[in-house]
Parts: sequence; C-alpha cells; structure tokens
Amino acid sequence: MASIKNLKKDINYTLGDIIGVCDLVQLDPAKAGKAEAVIDEAIEVFDGLMAKVNAKGVENKKSHYKAISTELEVSAKDLVAKINKL
Repeated sequence: MASIKNLKKDINYTLGDIIGVCDLVQLDPAKAGKAEAVIDEAIEVFDGLMAKVNAKGVENKKSHYKAISTELEVSAKDLVAKINKL
C-alpha cells in the first residue's frame, strides 16, 4: 500500500461502487428490500474499515494496513456475490 490516503480512497470507491449498483437494483420493487440490506451491510463494512485505518497506536503499521486491504477485498467480493444473487 502506497499510502494511507490511497487506502482510504480504495475503501471509499470500492464500497461506493457497490452501493451505486445496489441503487440500480432497487429500481426493481421485488428486489428493493434485499438491496437495501446489502447497502446497510456495505455501510457497516465502510465504518469498520475506516475505524481500523484511523486507529492510533498500531505497532506494525505495514501489516496492519495490509490486513485492512485484504479485509476490503474479501468484504467487497462477499457483497458483490450477494448482489449477484439478487
């Protein structure tokens, strides 16, 4: 990871795109409730990841931010799989 700033941008853009896709899915009234649940989960993931990025007193910063990046990838794949099931 090049910088904390880029990690924050990655989190914002990735989860923002997922929420954008859910907004499009919500146009179908039959899928609106399920898409709203995915949006809520994406917001929870965003809040959790940003709290971890902004945590103070981390001993090994490189491994900490690498773990956050990996968690972002896993969470994003999970959310996309849920969207695809809709």
